[in-house]
Amino acid sequence: MKNMLLLAAVLMLFNCNGNAQKKEKEDFPVSKTEAEWKKELTEQEFYVLREAGTERPFTSPLDKNYEAGTYTCAACGTPLFKSEHKFDSGTGWPSFDREIEGNVAFSTDYNLGYARTEEHCATCGGHLGHVFNDGPKQTTGKRHCINGVALDFVPKEK
Repeated sequence: MKNMLLLAAVLMLFNCNGNAQKKEKEDFPVSKTEAEWKKELTEQEFYVLREAGTERPFTSPLDKNYEAGTYTCAACGTPLFKSEHKFDSGTGWPSFDREIEGNVAFSTDYNLGYARTEEHCATCGGHLGHVFNDGPKQTTGKRHCINGVALDFVPKEK
């Protein structure tokens, strides 16, 4: 009987947590239906931005892009990261030591069984990646590990 009660409590906890995360994602200025997002995004963009998927490491051409410019949300165009804050983390995903303040939202993700800080576009709620505390110590100490498919790159005008 105790095992059944424990199991029921655990299931309720996970159910509440999942619903809380879904609620957070609904509170963004740009809100579209799943059908609208599917029409506008590629299959891979939809998987990462709307379903919180992860692209395979070392597959994004933006990982090794070192041109001057701005990285924007692939779904809504919001500027998210500046090229001067990009660094090669060796992880296979574009990495930045800071975001453009106010344009990235954060939540807690327990999908792997432990807490991670998940990043979203603050305008449309698109999943970007995660932030870790193993970035360059000489700057912020943060590593914003971002799916390249969630980003567009806008080169700086010369």
